[in-house]
Amino acid sequence: MTIIMKDSDRLHIEEGLSFVVFAFDIGSWIRLEEAEQHITATKERGHIKRQRPAPQYFDYDPPPLRITQETNVVAVGALHTLPQVETILYDFGAMMVIYRLPLQGSFSALLPLSETLYDHALLMEHAQQHVSQLIRTLGTYIEKANCSPFVEDYNIFSIAKTHPAVPPSQLLEQHRGLIAQILRSEDEPLSSQEIQDATASCIAYGQHDLTVIDWNAAMMLGQEMDDVRAVLEIINVELVERRFLDHQLDLALDEAYATLTSKEWYTIRWPGSMVANLRRIAGLQVDSAILFERVTNTLKPLSDQYLARVYRMASQRFYLQSWDISIRRKLETLDNLYGKMTDHTGNRRMEILEWIIIILIAISILLPFIPGFPGY
Repeated sequence: MTIIMKDSDRLHIEEGLSFVVFAFDIGSWIRLEEAEQHITATKERGHIKRQRPAPQYFDYDPPPLRITQETNVVAVGALHTLPQVETILYDFGAMMVIYRLPLQGSFSALLPLSETLYDHALLMEHAQQHVSQLIRTLGTYIEKANCSPFVEDYNIFSIAKTHPAVPPSQLLEQHRGLIAQILRSEDEPLSSQEIQDATASCIAYGQHDLTVIDWNAAMMLGQEMDDVRAVLEIINVELVERRFLDHQLDLALDEAYATLTSKEWYTIRWPGSMVANLRRIAGLQVDSAILFERVTNTLKPLSDQYLARVYRMASQRFYLQSWDISIRRKLETLDNLYGKMTDHTGNRRMEILEWIIIILIAISILLPFIPGFPGY
């Protein structure tokens, strides 16, 4: 019997890593300087390590805090994570947990690995426990500490060396269908349209590197790709923060609408009795606007160069612009509701003052007719 080998079976990965990324929202603010002094594990402030020429202003502002800690290995199919976990803290209250899996063997083995990583319950549980422990360790250095249920997980397959050596562009053309399945975690062959869509967002700087970006995973082909990986990481953090903020705005809008339409607004009450409601809505509005500005200004892609193009491409793949439109629309709606609430409160105050004036005038008219009243 003759065994026919696929091209993907002949291609082997000699050097590579799979980065499994989990992004969390854990509070409204993290005091990074104080947290850095408190944590005893290996740590550094995370500037982007450029592998290519780039302006110095393309960087984090402020730089996040990167922490590397020893941890138990986690089984992922036939592989095990390395015994270190990397945690990145961002000042706007986000945390990223990164696991690494060594990649060696057949290129086609990435497909079952991708399927296993998709919604991997054990890794997710391990990451959540790690986040909870770090929140307790940081304590008061986190403002309004609370781990949000919103989590963004993402897989980055970084392949530095293959055998036989194949130029990245040629590897993509020869294995485009398999790469699309790996990025989408699909064990069944995909249609030509789906393959084209999954691999449409690809970008290269030179002849020996290539990055293919999709919504569920990315594949980096080439050496020294840490700067590209850093951009993909921050995009996932921005996505989870936008999801969290969008949900918070939904809650704020529901509360503002319920307050505005409640019966207590239309009964006779003391003029200042609604101030607490207004302050609460205003606080939600301000907190949401500040978080949105912090998230969108953490990384400053201000120039038309390679990393900025990677950032824009990943942003389009993650539909960040659509999230921004939704958030801005809800911020405007919340502002309009707050304006209506303040207008209603002002009108009610003016009505009460008018009634007070009318009563005083009526009393001044009636006083002369009251027998024995002093002065009359």
